[in-house]
Amino acid sequence: MTRPDRRLDFDGVLFFPVTPFDADGRVDLDVLAEHLHTRLPFGPGGVFPACGTGEFHALSAREAIDVVRTSVGVVAGRVPVIAGAGGPLGHATELARGAADDGADGLLLLPPYLVSGTADGLVAWVEAVAAASDLPVIVYHRGTARYTAEAVTRLAANPKVVGFKDGTGDIGLAQEIVLAAEDAGRDDWAFFNGLLTAELSQGAYRGIGIPLYSSAAFAMIPELASLHYRAYVDGDEPTRMALLREFYTPLVRLRDETPGFGVSLIKAGLRLRGLPVGSVRPPLVDPTAEQESRLRDLLEGGLELAAALAARFAAAEASAR
Repeated sequence: MTRPDRRLDFDGVLFFPVTPFDADGRVDLDVLAEHLHTRLPFGPGGVFPACGTGEFHALSAREAIDVVRTSVGVVAGRVPVIAGAGGPLGHATELARGAADDGADGLLLLPPYLVSGTADGLVAWVEAVAAASDLPVIVYHRGTARYTAEAVTRLAANPKVVGFKDGTGDIGLAQEIVLAAEDAGRDDWAFFNGLLTAELSQGAYRGIGIPLYSSAAFAMIPELASLHYRAYVDGDEPTRMALLREFYTPLVRLRDETPGFGVSLIKAGLRLRGLPVGSVRPPLVDPTAEQESRLRDLLEGGLELAAALAARFAAAEASAR
């Protein structure tokens, strides 16, 4: 499939689905399809299967390709589907080819496995994965993939590289990278914030020219996550601050109690809401019963808040007509 226009446009919160596992630990594609079907009505701007929230680190290449194929089928062209790829070079190129064959719209290139190379080596690694398919590539800045402004200038010369996701929290470097891409004439790049629970830091990222953000919370509680995005886009700071204060900040405090809870809490929340997505795979661990109880209370409060805000928005729209 030839994709002459490599620009990726995202109009909405970016949805990172979980990867469900059945009682025997196998990927459950039927539950994945249900997960996707129930979230699409909330208007995500893009779907990113087999990425961080989808436990990319724990999936075989075959499993990741199956997840992407199912996601492409369910989404059916309504929004872009950006498949996870990365890790060892051979694994990354296999995933890139599989995603292209299955009709994905792009790749999110997660970091190389274990080793850290020079800037030259990292650029060469990106270009090798990009060359494996005709899909546009978004690079993910975190872990063993640390991009400099100079590396981004070089990558901007490759038309297949179309975006940058920051997962380090280094605002100064991220600002340099945004400027480097702009100075290279790439006004088509998508920039987004990929920190854990990105809603809490997105105000700062917007200020440096990174307008998009990934949302693991959307997978668990799209009713509230979509309202946060609406308040963010509309510049409704009182509503956004209320959501941060009443839901996202307590969620982050719970998340920070245990490594890996950026994923584990999302799967636990989905189970609490009735979707049998199974446990996380090792080395991640599930929340304790006490932590799940606090998460349940947080979700119940978040749903009540979302319902109240939705009613307020609906009333305001009705009065404006």
